[in-house]
Amino acid sequence: MQLHVVYGGTFDPVHRGHIAVAECVADTLGCRVDLLPAADPPHRAAPGASASQRAAMLHLAVAGRPQLHVDERELRRAGASYTVDTLSELRSEIGPRPSLIWVLGADALRGLASWKHWQRLLELGHLLAVERQGHPLDAEGLAEHAPAVAAELLPRRRAVAALTHTAAGSFAVLRPGRPLPESASEVRRRLAEGGDWRALLAPAVADYIAGNGLYGVERV
Repeated sequence: MQLHVVYGGTFDPVHRGHIAVAECVADTLGCRVDLLPAADPPHRAAPGASASQRAAMLHLAVAGRPQLHVDERELRRAGASYTVDTLSELRSEIGPRPSLIWVLGADALRGLASWKHWQRLLELGHLLAVERQGHPLDAEGLAEHAPAVAAELLPRRRAVAALTHTAAGSFAVLRPGRPLPESASEVRRRLAEGGDWRALLAPAVADYIAGNGLYGVERV
């Protein structure tokens, strides 16, 4: 079966953890992963960098990684970036038969009930949540922190490999074999406090931030 895998997010900024997630998914499923930056995310505060700047950093971060690709479709679409619209557009492009998988992190999964028409996401594709260190995605924890999400997703839970056998409708959790690096919020915290933020980013991304004076960094 054909397979189309998309990792959506704000990527504000893209860091080593994002790339580790994408590569883990690509290696597990043996496929290409498209990283898709949200242009105007409606569920959080305004990003610290513009959509075009975040996309430029993504291109720098995936350079030399043939399994990873950047999809800028949300930057070309006016208005707020809703995942249901993006998945609907992707489904129209690839047709009804291929497996369409949307990758998201633990924090995004717990907040899924606030997304527009979130139940419809499973009509369009599968959801693959990737665990991060300190943020387990066990059934009990998901039921405690996001009961509506748990009620909808847990009956649909399958093994990761099973997502490749059908077009849509299932949920899976990927547990990486090694701890993933820190989150974007940790990068922004270090940027604000003057900590060692460069260590969490690809060198080209760090240079882009410094060269453009992003996130309060003095332009160099």
